[in-house]
Amino acid sequence: MTNKTSEYQFTIIVPVYNEEANMPALERAFTDYLPTASMPACVLFVNDGSADASLSFLREMCARHANFFYISFAHNAGLSAAIKAGIDYCESPYVGYIDADLQTSPEDFNLLLAEAPDHELVTGIRVGRKDTRWKRIQSRIANRFRRMMTGDTAQDTGCPLKVLHTDVARRIPFFRGMHRFLPALVMLQEGRVAQIPVRHFPRVAGKSKFSFRNRSVGPFMDCFAFRWMKSRYIRYDVEGSNL
Repeated sequence: MTNKTSEYQFTIIVPVYNEEANMPALERAFTDYLPTASMPACVLFVNDGSADASLSFLREMCARHANFFYISFAHNAGLSAAIKAGIDYCESPYVGYIDADLQTSPEDFNLLLAEAPDHELVTGIRVGRKDTRWKRIQSRIANRFRRMMTGDTAQDTGCPLKVLHTDVARRIPFFRGMHRFLPALVMLQEGRVAQIPVRHFPRVAGKSKFSFRNRSVGPFMDCFAFRWMKSRYIRYDVEGSNL
């Protein structure tokens, strides 16, 4: 059976976990954006084992819109797993990612897509962040420590607005917490990374799924895991073959 995302050039992955309050706004945002997308685009929602009515909303939305699709986990597996599953199920040349909280706008994907042909990853930099001062301080500290440990140049790796070449995304070694290291993981493949300023908005519905612990302790440990993996990363170039 043909995967319907193969009919598009760009698939937007939207992980969803207990976001029923945001579902109407998500539907409006994507029905407004998709007709204006700079290339034929669809949305792939990934229900990460939501315990509220999110899945029911997703089924209804996808029944109303021909370019809305969903997959649903049996159990909550986490953000990185949802992104990986979206990439695994995507067959368009480009794949993007945005959070369901709509603190970034799908409209800004067009800014990223303009750079996508020449860069394996294009990531947003949130301008005028609408988070609390404490949250911004945590983010700055985490970004500085991550850059020191990984050697990447990403200013805002936590920005939930990204576009990748799907073939590159499929080669990324995925692990829990991987979403924080996408620029570094693409650079391991000698991929080119571009950073584009994008708008940022306050959350207007639902609740944040992140706390001080999962913004600090987990990422701190993941940096050491990345250093270990980087030192053992396999690269090779095939010079010839008779296959």
